[in-house]
Amino acid sequence: MSNLRITRRAADRIRAGHLWVYRTDIEAAQAEQPAAGSLVTVVDSRNIPLGTAIYSSASTIAARIVSRMPELTRAQYLADVHSRIEAALQLRRELAPESEANNAHRLIFSEADNLPGIIADRYNDLVLLQLLTQGTAQDDVRDVVVSALREGLAPNGEPLTIWERPDPRIRELEELPAPVDGALLSTLGEAPTTTTFVLNGLRFHYDAASGQKTGAFLDQRLNYAAAAAHVAASSRRAKALDVCTYQGGFALHLAQVCAQVTGIDASHAALEAADRNLLLNPALKAETDWIEADAFEYLRHLDSTPEKFDAIVLDPPAFAKSKRAAEGAARGYKELNLRALRLLSPGGTLVTNSCSHHVSLEEFTAIVAAAAVDAGRRVQLLETRSAAPDHPEVLTLPETRYLKCLICRVD
Repeated sequence: MSNLRITRRAADRIRAGHLWVYRTDIEAAQAEQPAAGSLVTVVDSRNIPLGTAIYSSASTIAARIVSRMPELTRAQYLADVHSRIEAALQLRRELAPESEANNAHRLIFSEADNLPGIIADRYNDLVLLQLLTQGTAQDDVRDVVVSALREGLAPNGEPLTIWERPDPRIRELEELPAPVDGALLSTLGEAPTTTTFVLNGLRFHYDAASGQKTGAFLDQRLNYAAAAAHVAASSRRAKALDVCTYQGGFALHLAQVCAQVTGIDASHAALEAADRNLLLNPALKAETDWIEADAFEYLRHLDSTPEKFDAIVLDPPAFAKSKRAAEGAARGYKELNLRALRLLSPGGTLVTNSCSHHVSLEEFTAIVAAAAVDAGRRVQLLETRSAAPDHPEVLTLPETRYLKCLICRVD
């Protein structure tokens, strides 16, 4: 097994519980590059071992710690993967149990479940698997993951189909072969690509063969319900606006308590899916419509009209995908929140989100506060939320705390 020698600063970070070795952490005197996807022993500048990691020859994250034990063998690593999947599934049984009201959740959350490079989401009887690194996108890992999922989720042959849905962008960064749209890994009988799942009692459509990214909104499950509860408790429930609605998650939950709901998104395909989800929930009485538009442009348009809303949700995609992009992201978040605050009726509810882990909770809260000052509005922070517990956070790995949700009352 190769050794990967890292700088003192990086070693201190690993000892403090972080799991990533960046390529810039590797000492320049490294004799030879380990094989792509191999297990390596990470050592400090004095050659004191820190643990075993899976190595990537291409990614900015050169190695991800998988064990504090040095010189872990491949067989030991695969055994750890199996046992950690069992633990991850048990955690979901405790924190996100399957029920008639909820049958979709994240099963495996990479580093947060001590399974770097592995993500799995369940949508009713479909499981979508992502193997994201050179070290995990291998047949032996794939076989162990599928076996552990079947044992944990369908021990008596219950209907369960497992699809692998590689992320093309990540595979390109990892210099892995270009993926096909989806690979069937396991099923009994037919292999469905579509299903209907339930979140908080509302029904949603899922298509494993579509462009939908696995796990795109399961992390907001409890925030959906919290947003609807806060709006229902307020005295302002006539008109709601869901900005960057994607497939209608917040909009449909607000349609339970508001008279009129509008969802906007720049993606035509996403809005088609949102409309399909609306049709799956005929009991919703709100007048609901969808508008295909750029969020910034549409909010600027509304700012020039007398129209006001009783509740506004902002749920944009990640603005900051790197530290260098954080400053621009801050400007984008401020503009969205400023314009939303101008459009809210007194006593209205603002639900504002950020999924950029490079923008911390403190920074995001300060951005919304600055927008409130510029808008001349008094804003009360009612609740600060994060991802649902099936997306757990690791205290020593701040990157796992990526989702911030602020629920506010605006005077």
